[in-house]
Amino acid sequence: MLKERYTLVFPPESSTKPITYLLIKQYDIEVNILKAEITAGKEGHLLIEVRGEEGNLRDGLEFLKSERINVLPLVDQISLREEECVHCGSCTSVCFSGALTMDRDTWMVNFDPGECVACGLCVHSCPLKIININFGQDDVYE
Repeated sequence: MLKERYTLVFPPESSTKPITYLLIKQYDIEVNILKAEITAGKEGHLLIEVRGEEGNLRDGLEFLKSERINVLPLVDQISLREEECVHCGSCTSVCFSGALTMDRDTWMVNFDPGECVACGLCVHSCPLKIININFGQDDVYE
């Protein structure tokens, strides 16, 4: 079983379709909605974690693309300019998902984008403003 996170960007005409239901029912994919910004008649954004067999995930993602839904891997929408980080740990204190942790041996901040839920708390806590998250209308930038 594979587990991956994606942001789905819906065109306005797709915002009322039961997309997650169809992924579950037709493709046997477990869907966990982590964040959503969907309004009928407007472009929508949905952050999901999907889990399923490789073939089912591939087919489900192809279905989404056939519905004109842009499928963006979450890891491509998050950045931490590590070369500028001073490893103060401010971001780790607010990261409830465990994507940002402090290595107790080296006192270095570790970032695992695969655990990120794009909440944006780290962006606001970073004194150097070196963390960026791109998610829909409420993009959280440096």
